[in-house]
Amino acid sequence: MSQDTKVRLLEGALRTLTEQGIAKTSARTVAAAAGVNQALVFYHFGSVDELLAAACRHATEQRVARYRGRLEQITSLAGLLEFGRQLHAEERAAGHVAVLGQLLAGAQTHPRLGPATAAGLDLWIAEIETVLRRVLAGTPLAEFTDPAGLARAVAAAFVGIELYEGVDPEGAGQALDALEQLTVLAAALEELGPVGQRAVRHRLRRAGR
Repeated sequence: MSQDTKVRLLEGALRTLTEQGIAKTSARTVAAAAGVNQALVFYHFGSVDELLAAACRHATEQRVARYRGRLEQITSLAGLLEFGRQLHAEERAAGHVAVLGQLLAGAQTHPRLGPATAAGLDLWIAEIETVLRRVLAGTPLAEFTDPAGLARAVAAAFVGIELYEGVDPEGAGQALDALEQLTVLAAALEELGPVGQRAVRHRLRRAGR
């Protein structure tokens, strides 16, 4: 029963963030959404901020687990971008983009939420880094990219696009199209023969000096 109550509070916190925003998220509103006494917020989590931090981890772990199988099947940068487009649409429809926006906003005034939100994003970044290492291996780009840093750049780009779409949907679409153009370039490099790839590596080494 105790574990069931904790899950109800976690889900109630996420629902409250989505429907009412961070400003109206309190022990009372979360408890009402969860259908429990608000004293249980403090009994199980100590504070509303700790509850929100736990809810962030809970939600991200669930989402990453849901998509891991699809991530494991990606074999190209174009495939990663296509997955990103699908993920973007599915997460927005499910209300998870709204939750992320509220957590990022709340982190500005609730110090405990910053590390928790970053830790949640790190779960996604780890999955993206695994994909990047796999799809870049054996290409001219592998020698000249930092998969860990690139994974963070990709995650940051998609977070920005997700939030930006709320004020400029057309602009967000253009940003995704621009990323797609980069994947076309990467695909062209992969299709070069051994001589062409050696020439690209040589040119990149000279440019990096």
